[in-house]
Amino acid sequence: MISLVRTALIYMIVGVGSGLFYREFTKLNDFAEGEATQLGLVHTHLLTLGFLMFLIVLVLEKTFTLSQSPKLFTAFQWLYNAGLVLTAGMLTWHGSLTVLGEQSNSMIAGLAGLGHMLLTAGMIVFFVALMKAVRVAQNERAAELQR
Repeated sequence: MISLVRTALIYMIVGVGSGLFYREFTKLNDFAEGEATQLGLVHTHLLTLGFLMFLIVLVLEKTFTLSQSPKLFTAFQWLYNAGLVLTAGMLTWHGSLTVLGEQSNSMIAGLAGLGHMLLTAGMIVFFVALMKAVRVAQNERAAELQR
């Protein structure tokens, strides 16, 4: 469980830092306030999909012991984290290019798409692990009630 707390903490720090970066980088480059850039999305992605998600996973781990399926739980963590880091990285790269007035390329879009696919795969594996853990908990509770 401590790894989940550490993961949430890291996403919180990086998420808040990305908001600071967005604000200062756009000011430094005289980027018009309110003008659209993907750089502003990094902050919310990291805080919501990283910080809050891993706090929720922590509660579910405490409640249902998701890690009782270690292969599924480890696969979820690797897929989900890789997807979120890749997605946030591409948002940062694309957004920074926009602020600098430079063109993006299709490689950035392709890598961002890959990041989203990894996030989706991670979520699917997470729900498989969650369903398995909930079933185990239900069976244990039914066995207790029969005693």
